Amino acid sequence: MTKTRKFERLVLNSDFLIVEMSDELHLFADSQTELHIGNDARLSFPELMGIEEILISILQGQQDLFELEEIQRSYIDKPDRYLDIYIFCDQAITNQTPDNYLTVLFEDITEKIIVKRKVMQKYHELGLLSSVLSSYKNYMDKVITSMGDALIVTTKSGYIKKINRAAVNLFGYREEELVNQKISLIIDENQLLQQAIQRPGAFQEYLKNVEVVCKNKNREKLLVSFSCSVIIKADQTSEDIIYVGRDITARQRRQQRNCTQFGITRILSESQSLKQAMPEILRIVCESLGWDLGELWTSSEYISIPSESSYVDPILRCVEIWSSRIVSVREFKALTWQTTYSLGMGLPGRVWLMGSPLWVRDIVEDEDVTQNLYDESRSQLAANCNLHAAFGFPILDDNQIFGVMTFFSREVQPPDIDLLQMMVSVGSQIAEFIKRKHAEEALLASEERYRDLFENANDLIISVNPYGRFIYANRAWYETMGYSQADIENINIIDIIHPEYRSSSRQSFTRILSGNGFEQIQTVLMTKNGNQVVLEGNISCRFVDGKPVATRGIFRDITSRIAAEIALRQQQEQTERLLLNILPEVIANQLKQYPGNIAEDYADVSVLFADLVGFTQIASQVSAIQLVKLLNQIFSAFDLLCDRYNLEKIKTIGDAYMVVGGLPMRRQDHADAIAFMALDMQDAIAQFNQENQQNLNIRIGIHSGSVVAGVIGIKKFTYDLWGDTVNIASRMESQGIPGQIQVTEVTYNLLKDKFELQQRGEIEIKGKGKMMTYLLVGVQGK
Repeated sequence: MTKTRKFERLVLNSDFLIVEMSDELHLFADSQTELHIGNDARLSFPELMGIEEILISILQGQQDLFELEEIQRSYIDKPDRYLDIYIFCDQAITNQTPDNYLTVLFEDITEKIIVKRKVMQKYHELGLLSSVLSSYKNYMDKVITSMGDALIVTTKSGYIKKINRAAVNLFGYREEELVNQKISLIIDENQLLQQAIQRPGAFQEYLKNVEVVCKNKNREKLLVSFSCSVIIKADQTSEDIIYVGRDITARQRRQQRNCTQFGITRILSESQSLKQAMPEILRIVCESLGWDLGELWTSSEYISIPSESSYVDPILRCVEIWSSRIVSVREFKALTWQTTYSLGMGLPGRVWLMGSPLWVRDIVEDEDVTQNLYDESRSQLAANCNLHAAFGFPILDDNQIFGVMTFFSREVQPPDIDLLQMMVSVGSQIAEFIKRKHAEEALLASEERYRDLFENANDLIISVNPYGRFIYANRAWYETMGYSQADIENINIIDIIHPEYRSSSRQSFTRILSGNGFEQIQTVLMTKNGNQVVLEGNISCRFVDGKPVATRGIFRDITSRIAAEIALRQQQEQTERLLLNILPEVIANQLKQYPGNIAEDYADVSVLFADLVGFTQIASQVSAIQLVKLLNQIFSAFDLLCDRYNLEKIKTIGDAYMVVGGLPMRRQDHADAIAFMALDMQDAIAQFNQENQQNLNIRIGIHSGSVVAGVIGIKKFTYDLWGDTVNIASRMESQGIPGQIQVTEVTYNLLKDKFELQQRGEIEIKGKGKMMTYLLVGVQGK
């Protein structure tokens, strides 16, 4: 149904004045206040300005119609409005009147403009989205092509749809060789994978960073870490599965081999004998590196230092076998126990003869094995047990061979040079262990003659191997430390060293093991009960063929001595503190270095005397203990002020207090420091009165000048001052005013630039006559 168009009308004369207008024309006016009959229409419709020539040409019949499209009206309190304007000459009116009139029609097109803009916006958005999608597709194609991880896209049933360059390089197939093939072509049968292929939703649950065994075009095994996800298409009818994989074969091999080497080192360090270590070494090599069976062959009942005859005509026997549970090799093991090899026969004999490792890709196809009559039966049994790849290496050190280790796998495996090199290193490590154990045994035998001496010694004597395991400890050690012989078989010497001493002890052990002679050490060990024992002594290392076999230590228990030294040091520190409470530190140090009388002249010092006014009255009202507590509280506050201003307290006499500035360390501001302390002493007395509900007052006198200072006495040392300066300062206090600080003119001249002072006048001083005195009031500016 077509919507009826609605117009508002405006009629203008040749002067563009309004002649007639419709009722709702004001809805389209830019200014409604000027919209009146007889007014210029351009005041309400500014769009008519500037087109007057066009309007005149319409009036004159030179032009039929003029249109203004999409005129916008903007408002503050309501949405914008859009309109079209049509201008033409009304012939009906023209025929009735001599003048021509312009008819202006206004049409509201707001709704149409809004719809139009929405359509255009959608159009631009679709165009932009299409451009972005196209750019993104090109970008993603480049990313997929250049990414280092292998990308495989399959259908939900497991058929490959797409692969990237990394997948081609990883698996060795061309793209056309893999597309439309089942993914099982490159991924080994895996129950988890099969479940996920049958139920694609299971990828979200099971296949996140899962490690899967794959095979390349040459059927070589690869370990790949896959992260998988499911993409559901728009039609909801089919799904694609994306595999993103990274080859971690080399990383896994490094990890496996590092773990193997670490495990073997740990086993050798914790084992007391080779017979205890070898089954674990066979197990860890098989389990860590993925081999199924391991053997140890030697020319003796068990590995020992080989004799000359063993080099000439060795007869090799298997002394240890380990196999995984997934292989059934009972008959093969039974035959192995009964088999012996001479030099050059069988895999063990060939390795012994060459003194180097040997790899067999498949013992069933190896001509050297199948043509060897001494190994034909074992080779046939190995094939029946599904054993194929094998390798062996000698336990060898300095051209001295101790035995051969061989390993078998159920799979055919190409030679791995890196693995053989690692196992040669393992063989050397085991050989060193064998030689060290024999050396330890020889050492114990050689030291047997000294055992009685050690057992009856008061010193603590121990011997440990290079790994810190105990070889021997004497009776004194057991009694002091509280451990039993069974205890030390399961602990390391480092474990019982106090944590604060472990680092330094390790450094000492390292230097000794490096051939650094012997060392004197002091350390702290923990007893079985958790007590600390301080030991002091010497450690040294015994070497065999240039290699360390045992570290020996002879120690004395100095716990009591150390405790006594600590107590003595604390007593000395306490004595030192008491001495410093009596004498200045400088004087105390001089007296300790140069015993005797100490005296020195000081030209510029300031002396302060203070006396508590009213204390005698308080003394008559309280007990002796309370009196001492009050006096101690006051003088303790004064002592803190001495420390604050680095002044020297000389003495107290009853309720009098004497302090000096400028000695024993000379200083230029001695008068200033004494003045600050005097003012703070008044504040201290005020605070004391407030806290204790007392009414004490203090009288202070200060004088500056020269003094003699020194130590007197031979039993109770006293540091004191002498001279007129001391006497005058005392007179300043005794003839002063309670609550005031009286200073001499000499001190006044030193303080007048920083402090406020008031002249008191002249007073009579015994032995000096009249002296001008001043009262210290405070600090200038406060």
